[in-house]
Amino acid sequence: MMFIQIATATNSREAAEKIASALLADRLAACVQIVGPIAGHYWWQGKVESAAEWLCLIKSERRFYERIEAAIKSLHPYEVPEITAIEVVAASADYLSWLSGELVRDEPDQM
Repeated sequence: MMFIQIATATNSREAAEKIASALLADRLAACVQIVGPIAGHYWWQGKVESAAEWLCLIKSERRFYERIEAAIKSLHPYEVPEITAIEVVAASADYLSWLSGELVRDEPDQM
């Protein structure tokens, strides 16, 4: 199994909570941490913008990435949301066992 952490930032705590609730309800994520508000500074349509944002850190397995991405896109208020995933290269065995046990088991493992 490959474990991942996906990040997406939203423009409100409510939007972040909506994404977290949907992913947890579908058991695509074992945990979603919401951090914020944070200060986002970025290029958008040719100029530098800034906004208060809420960051979702989503813990899951790689095999669910496409479903998580689709869910985020369907719920996210941004036209082009950040959806990035990083592989977990090391973690405690107890944590990974818990994480894996909380996810849906309807698909074969993918690499």
